[in-house]
Amino acid sequence: MRRNSQRSNDAEIGTAQSHSPSISRRAVVAGLALSAAPIGAVGAQAQGKQTATEKSLYERLGGVFAIAAVVDHFSDAVVKNPVVGQKSKNPQLREWHTKNLKRLPDLKFMRTLWVCNVSGGPFRFTATKPGATPLGLEEAHRRLKISPAEFDEVAAELGRTLDFAKVPKREKAEVLAAFAARKDEVTAGYVALKKRG
Repeated sequence: MRRNSQRSNDAEIGTAQSHSPSISRRAVVAGLALSAAPIGAVGAQAQGKQTATEKSLYERLGGVFAIAAVVDHFSDAVVKNPVVGQKSKNPQLREWHTKNLKRLPDLKFMRTLWVCNVSGGPFRFTATKPGATPLGLEEAHRRLKISPAEFDEVAAELGRTLDFAKVPKREKAEVLAAFAARKDEVTAGYVALKKRG
């Protein structure tokens, strides 16, 4: 991935300048690593604290076009996942993935903006249901009552997507760790329900 970074950057710049809807396979593969939020070192990079020689996670993974392709692939995989998708035992997840699919393009757009924002890109996410922080996810997921086990299954789906795309170890590890960092926010509705019951 690094040895072809100049070629990838040139391809992305050319694509952006020509406004062509097509993207390279390399950009898609690189971008498949970005369907979750950064933590630790990744979070520092997203805040602009990377070294002068280190590219941001957003740049390393191919930019907005690659991120959008990742979000598209990942979102479709979650819908079909038997544990968290259309056949989920969780009635809220099952309903969302069967009765609200007309909203899936909107969700993909918002996920793309969110990932671009947290990975250090130039695009900014503004929540329709703001959480405790500007990029917080608890309010967006509260009514879905996502359990820790369901969250883990989504993480496993993400891992399968990253393997399918042959994402390099470093980026895969960062993405999976980043995804895990949002677990408390995403499962807040389930935790609150359990505390009441």
